[in-house]
Amino acid sequence: MALEADAPTPPELQETDPEEYDDASVEGQSDYHRDELEAFLKQGAWEDAFSEWAAHTDMDREEFDIATDLGLFQGFDFFWDDFADRVGYHAPGIPEDWREREYHPGLDSWGTVSAINAGLTEFGQVVSETLKQEYVDWEADYSAPDDLPDFE
Repeated sequence: MALEADAPTPPELQETDPEEYDDASVEGQSDYHRDELEAFLKQGAWEDAFSEWAAHTDMDREEFDIATDLGLFQGFDFFWDDFADRVGYHAPGIPEDWREREYHPGLDSWGTVSAINAGLTEFGQVVSETLKQEYVDWEADYSAPDDLPDFE
């Protein structure tokens, strides 16, 4: 079942160290190409990825509206991971203490929270793949050290 919704505005990417995220690990670099990635998002990567994701997501309109109300789509971060030759991402999510904080009146079950968090993660993956396959034209600069042991 396809999600019938317009794509939210692409996020503005902030200068954040990806090592600060629990769900990301980037080895030894400091140029994350955020300016270029943000430009690609605005040039159409975000819309392209949203169309692909919306056609296959399990997130329903009510869950999408909650995520939009909370500004979660604006909380995405995308960064170049030179070591892995990929566009890495951090997907925002609803915190575990959502009940105690009365986070949003539409949140009424862990199932809804789980569906939103899973949908956002899936969307981040689609955006990441779209950026890498269709927009990014740079190569990884990382090369393995010459003094690696021979395991043959």
